Amino acid sequence: MKIAVRALLTVLMAIGFAPWSAAQMGMGRPPSIAGVFNPVVGSGASYEMTRKNGEKSSFDMYVVDKEAGGYWIEYGMEVPQMHGTMYSKMLLVRQADDIMIQRSIFQMPGRPPVDASSMMQMRSMQDEKQKADFRANAENLGSESVTTPAGTFSCQHWRSKKDGSEYWISDKVTPWQLVKTTGKDQNSIVLVRLITNAKSHITGTPVSMQEMMKGMGQQPPHQ
Repeated sequence: MKIAVRALLTVLMAIGFAPWSAAQMGMGRPPSIAGVFNPVVGSGASYEMTRKNGEKSSFDMYVVDKEAGGYWIEYGMEVPQMHGTMYSKMLLVRQADDIMIQRSIFQMPGRPPVDASSMMQMRSMQDEKQKADFRANAENLGSESVTTPAGTFSCQHWRSKKDGSEYWISDKVTPWQLVKTTGKDQNSIVLVRLITNAKSHITGTPVSMQEMMKGMGQQPPHQ
């Protein structure tokens, strides 16, 4: 049970960050490229991530639905501690120059889904606001052809003025147009497969965070 709790806390830390946070990639969050948000229901992408220590992992992200002016983006990643795939999905809505998280649901292997919206809203209020279009603070390095396991793409190459991270993006990829990214202080990511006809893997009626923690014999987090 302790292993499951530690794994859960790791996941909650990962999904507790806005999806465009470059610092936290544990659940496959795309880097700071929200300005190229390109959602198409049923489409997505699969990536391989290489951490700074050389460790590799893979994750998927895809669009499963549209609701109230926003899009449900789902992420899937193998979690060895849980002996299966962890799924999370977020309802992202653009408000002025920001992309906001309105709802968040996750599901661990063999357990009911959990509504973590209140946690996400609290975290969003604590986090520094980030503008939707990263290109306002990035240098355009021109067009390049990039070959990945998913094929060859004509990309726009951008370098962040903030930390020097580099991104190769293509409008042929959804939901974030990301083909490849590298950076001195972050994990590298490369596209390995395009996803079509994507459906949500999260099933059942979501329970509250408090119910989930009680079921695991833990005290719910303070709000």
